[in-house]
Amino acid sequence: MNATSQDRLSSRSRGRWTLIALFALFFGAMALAGVLRFSGWQPTAHRNAGQLLQPPVDLRQRPPLLADGQVYPWNPDARTWRILVAPSAGCTSECVTLSQGLGKVWQLFGHNADNVEILWLGTPPAEVQGLPALRALRDQPALRSALPAVDDAAGTPVYVIDPNGFVIMRYAPGFDMAGLRKDLATLLKLK
Repeated sequence: MNATSQDRLSSRSRGRWTLIALFALFFGAMALAGVLRFSGWQPTAHRNAGQLLQPPVDLRQRPPLLADGQVYPWNPDARTWRILVAPSAGCTSECVTLSQGLGKVWQLFGHNADNVEILWLGTPPAEVQGLPALRALRDQPALRSALPAVDDAAGTPVYVIDPNGFVIMRYAPGFDMAGLRKDLATLLKLK
């Protein structure tokens, strides 16, 4: 074999190894992505702070009543998201702290605050009653029983309701308000 033939064979060999390396890199990345996807892993930035309810709870058939007895309208065309608080009967200082935190979260939405309402099942604390987004609802047993894990021994859970009347997320008692704000900010972008 002369030097030219050896160079061609060497060049072919390098080309094959390069091709094999590209295939391995491509299919290896796909395999890794598949393993991560099917194992349930998600990047931290894409995780919800609240528990996503599967399936969501449909409240359209159980329309809540406002404190004055009128039916609360879902009005999906308005694209209003709701934060629902369902405190137990003995909720006192915890509810005041929760209501103040929710008021701050609502204010932090700025120009999007008009697209968020806070629904309070029962009588809200006096400290939050002047909040423009607050809607006091009658404490209806049928509505309360439809909410997942509403009677949590650890405290008062909070729920997020989509514009159509589906309860889509639950926040366990003692949740981080920043997580609720982040989740709702993401949801408000869906129009």
